[in-house]
Amino acid sequence: MQLPSRLRLSGTPFGEREFSRLWFFATVTYGVGDVMTTIALIGFSDRVREANPLIRAAVETLGNAGLVGLKLAVFLTFILVSVDAAQREGRIFYYLPPVVLTVLGTFTTVYNLRLLLG
Repeated sequence: MQLPSRLRLSGTPFGEREFSRLWFFATVTYGVGDVMTTIALIGFSDRVREANPLIRAAVETLGNAGLVGLKLAVFLTFILVSVDAAQREGRIFYYLPPVVLTVLGTFTTVYNLRLLLG
């Protein structure tokens, strides 16, 4: 199955290797680190509750699947913004989504670990 041309990097000034690396770091920090530490906090801590009301509502309604689903929706939206920016040759919005998710994911993972261990 081939992706539609609007969802490919061919014909843009951006390479697939760079794209993969950027999104690898976003996946590790935001997609794995933040999700895993949030699940650990929600499941194992009696003194800490989720501060984000949207995530709290998703977890209360759908459990961990709500958390993962919401994170996936954000992640996929950011990827689409990045790919669309690549098609338009917009450097800022090509790089901004994975960088924002990497920084946010790193911060929340570290913060959650401090809450778990503290």
